[in-house]
Amino acid sequence: MSHGEAVPYSLYVYAPNKIAPAVFAGLYAISTVGHAYQCYRYKAWKLVGLHAACTFLFTVGYTFREFGAFHYSYFEDLDLIMFILSQVFIYICPPILELINYNILGHIFYYAPYIAPFPPGKVLSVFGLLMLFVETLNGLGVSFASNPKSQPTIQKMGSHLTIAALAIQFVLIVTFVALSAVFHWRFVKLKLRSRVISTLLPVLYASMFLIFIRCIYRLIEHTGHTAVDLSDFDSLQDLTPILRYEVFFYIFEATFMLINSVIWNIWNPARFLPADYHTYLAQDGSGETHAEVNDERTRAQKIGAKLTIGLFFRNREDQGYWELKENFTHTHAVQA
Repeated sequence: MSHGEAVPYSLYVYAPNKIAPAVFAGLYAISTVGHAYQCYRYKAWKLVGLHAACTFLFTVGYTFREFGAFHYSYFEDLDLIMFILSQVFIYICPPILELINYNILGHIFYYAPYIAPFPPGKVLSVFGLLMLFVETLNGLGVSFASNPKSQPTIQKMGSHLTIAALAIQFVLIVTFVALSAVFHWRFVKLKLRSRVISTLLPVLYASMFLIFIRCIYRLIEHTGHTAVDLSDFDSLQDLTPILRYEVFFYIFEATFMLINSVIWNIWNPARFLPADYHTYLAQDGSGETHAEVNDERTRAQKIGAKLTIGLFFRNREDQGYWELKENFTHTHAVQA
């Protein structure tokens, strides 16, 4: 690992480690195979298929970084292209991993809709569109800030875009934790028992904690002196230590996101959640029950629902959610 010594005309600022990228590319590849197999086994591509896609992108990103460990010249166009692609592939994945968590939370809300603090069908659509905006800012920010041949103003704009994306991520993570905590508190207060909820919620908390710490690392990375002039050795030595010491990247970016992927390999939500989200926990916690919902939408409405990530043209399951929640609230008010 780099010990903080700047290397003039190195795209990484330092001389990158030649072993670590290959190790992480291999580990992410193994995780990818695991996610793909579990999606196939449990027929859960819609639920967690993005996990396999993300770990595949991580694998590609670290493979490109392995190439960059031997070819990091500022003067070679191919080296620059591979460097930028590596950065983009590695950095666009964590917001997608966060989006997957929102999808899982929505399915948990479906499983006990009467105690959900937010309509289950709206979790993915609302937060999905917000994360799409975050991902756009993040992708632009990384591509601008990663190119040392661009003007300093462009690099600075890239850092600002990245900071804006991270700030929105912070707000979304706090909102996620608040919704999960309210749901969890209601679950415990009512003394309900469910292996689905008691297993998956702690895993969700752990996953979001890893993403949150990674966001803090990225935010620190883009504060202080971050303008890169690869031809000025003194300027490189004055860069924030986060940029000069490679070990920070491999701890807070590579390792934390790998752990995030592995915990979902171990506690894959498809092992616990029912395949049909209209199957939910009975209100007395005694077992599962199933609600029949007819889809009366036209083909155009179904397409519109997919294009808007379910924000518009949804089926009537949310109406059923409100009715179920109202009946549950009324029943417990009478019992009290």
